[in-house]
Amino acid sequence: MSKSRARVRRALDAAGIAADIRELGQTRTAQEAADAVGCQIDQIAKSIIFRGMDSGAAILFLTAGGNRVCDDRASALAGEPLGKADAALIRSRTGFAIGGVAPVGHLTPIRAFLDPRLLEFDTVWAAAGTPRHVFPLDPHLLPGLTGAEPADFTR
Repeated sequence: MSKSRARVRRALDAAGIAADIRELGQTRTAQEAADAVGCQIDQIAKSIIFRGMDSGAAILFLTAGGNRVCDDRASALAGEPLGKADAALIRSRTGFAIGGVAPVGHLTPIRAFLDPRLLEFDTVWAAAGTPRHVFPLDPHLLPGLTGAEPADFTR
């Protein structure tokens, strides 16, 4: 098991969540992931990381698979302009590679926001530390697990 996936497993175990981490093979889009697990695209919880242009902080936006983050709304929530986070920032702050960023198990605490669309489902699927692994989760657990604040930041 990869170190990243093991870190996600430990975080879920510590929270008392017995999630079934599944290997999908390579999926490059939320739609491909949804097709692979047999769910709606919006049940895929995408982890989008931005870089705070003033603070240099990594900021996580957990969004439904069919939604896109609105840069202006996200910046307003963050209280600073946001830019694209590069692979080095993402890896150093979360411990995950792009495409495998899980909502839990980050190397350092990260400020997070949650797309309310995810809360409309009984189950969502999130990356489990690698681009090939996902796990199901009751989305209502996400605010407590991640500290994510539900907010409107999508287009």
